Amino acid sequence: MKKITLTTIKKFIRDNRPNLYIKVKSSFDGMSDMVESIDGAQFKSVVEDTRTSNHTLGIQGAWFVFDSRDHFDAYDKNGFQGYEVYNCCGSFVLAIRK
Repeated sequence: MKKITLTTIKKFIRDNRPNLYIKVKSSFDGMSDMVESIDGAQFKSVVEDTRTSNHTLGIQGAWFVFDSRDHFDAYDKNGFQGYEVYNCCGSFVLAIRK
């Protein structure tokens, strides 16, 4: 299997933008100053992020740290196929329906 890189993720987003789903599994919480799991996380259609930060790659709920600090795994469960992304800011899955 080929190594999954940020380029792989960017191409997956570009090629599947209209059919893309996101499931945010954990995120950084400033009140507790740590990453916390999100109970009952579900897949939702991707919403365009209009902020000027390039760390979201234009996807609301996604956050990329860059500089080789993001980790990627293939995802293929429950009728969805894509990639799981995790870093110091949380974890999420970007996927399409099979």
